[in-house]
Amino acid sequence: MDSQKEYIIGDESDGLRLDKVLELVVTGEGLRFRRRLCDDGRVLVDGKKRKPGYKVRVGQHVEILGRSDTMSGKELGVYVVDQNEAFAAVFKPGGIHSAAIAGRETPCAESVLPELCSGDDAILLNRLDYLTSGLLLVALTKDAVNEYHELEDNGYIRKYYCAEVHGRLDGVVSVRSALDTDDRKTTRALVEDSDDPHRWTDVTVISHDHEKNTTMVRCLIMKGARHQIRAHLASVGHPIIGDPLYGNGDDVDLLHLHHERLELPGFSVYSPCPWGDVGL
Repeated sequence: MDSQKEYIIGDESDGLRLDKVLELVVTGEGLRFRRRLCDDGRVLVDGKKRKPGYKVRVGQHVEILGRSDTMSGKELGVYVVDQNEAFAAVFKPGGIHSAAIAGRETPCAESVLPELCSGDDAILLNRLDYLTSGLLLVALTKDAVNEYHELEDNGYIRKYYCAEVHGRLDGVVSVRSALDTDDRKTTRALVEDSDDPHRWTDVTVISHDHEKNTTMVRCLIMKGARHQIRAHLASVGHPIIGDPLYGNGDDVDLLHLHHERLELPGFSVYSPCPWGDVGL
């Protein structure tokens, strides 16, 4: 996105919602991002800040202020949860990218690491999907990068997620399907099991909501693949609430998947679920 974008409302856009019109100004971004621009006060209509549902009129002047890639951690809702000499754990809200995308100036957690972690040596060690909230792990030294990969390869890292899924799921389930992640928008769960237990998803039921016919679960992974939890849960007939790829959600829904706890030797951190009390 340019440092400042401007647009004059034409006949074809008369009466449309502002968040819909922004699709013509901010290309390549979803509705959630366009709404966030409005909610953050960065969209002006005839010089006044307007909310996403504002109905525009012919001839009005729409202006987007500020570069998305220079937004602060506070503006993005990204902050440090805890840190030690080697690692920092950073919270990322849903609707924000974890890392920069080549060729696109979009807001991301990675862009504010120098601000949050006091230096340019901070290196992002894991990614969360755009719609997923929760913990990102950051190495504060080059030695910490090597330490992380060694710990992960040897199964010493535990990553816990909470999720709300469709339907009733009971007990404890270990989803072991191998995953095909090659050059696809979605990850495909295969018929055969993975022979690497670090790639399995262990699912423990927390509670049921009989009225909504949903189940709250906690998932443990050790060395995740792209969309691992989302694909694994969908493969056993329980897609995550709000998932636009593996369920019936769309890109404006809240994906009920949150990276709540991260454990490695000498460092453990917790981030409470933002959409429900699931406890420890």
